Amino acid sequence: MSRPMNDDEVLNELNKMVAFIKQEALEKAREIKVKADEEFAIEKAKLVKQEQLAIDAQYEKKLKGAEVSQKIAQSTLTNKSRLRLLHRREEHLQDLFSTCRSQVATLSSSNSDAYSEFLVGVLSQGFLYLMEPSVVVHCRKSDVDVVNEAASQAAGRYKETSGRSVNVEVKGTLSDDIAGGVKLVSGSGRITLDNTLDERLRLLEDRMLPEIRKDLFGPNENRKFYT
Repeated sequence: MSRPMNDDEVLNELNKMVAFIKQEALEKAREIKVKADEEFAIEKAKLVKQEQLAIDAQYEKKLKGAEVSQKIAQSTLTNKSRLRLLHRREEHLQDLFSTCRSQVATLSSSNSDAYSEFLVGVLSQGFLYLMEPSVVVHCRKSDVDVVNEAASQAAGRYKETSGRSVNVEVKGTLSDDIAGGVKLVSGSGRITLDNTLDERLRLLEDRMLPEIRKDLFGPNENRKFYT
């Protein structure tokens, strides 16, 4: 039969119980702190990663924006430079054509033999093209005499080539502002051939323009096909 504990023994047991509870509390507190530290570290790493991704995304967005802006600026400058170059080339071509027009304008006044031969040639071609018994030739008033003489020679060539005769009427109806040449109208009035120097030069400019551009400025890098 056990005896009841005295006061010292009771106090000693109470102290043991307090020490045990305290030890349990300390261990529990350490577990809670370790777990809290782990959760804090995980959450911290998660937040840092999220912020890092957000910063990286923002950086990429700004970088792409900067690249796009740079490309746009570069393209704008390139286009402006290309337009300036094309403008200068066009000015050069117009200067060249203007010089040609000036030289053509002197053909009828300074070189009568060459001009007469030109008239005979275009009139012969015109007669052969029209193949009409009668043709009206329009020219400048100042060219009526030389055109009459050229028309006579051209009619002779036409006869030798085609075996046909052509009746030619010369009229000084063209403006003196043109460089020279003639316009041929068929007897029926339905066909007109413009063989003025101005018109032939214009046609030559149109047809020869690609070749002239190539000779002056080289091949077009943007052009892939040539006919």
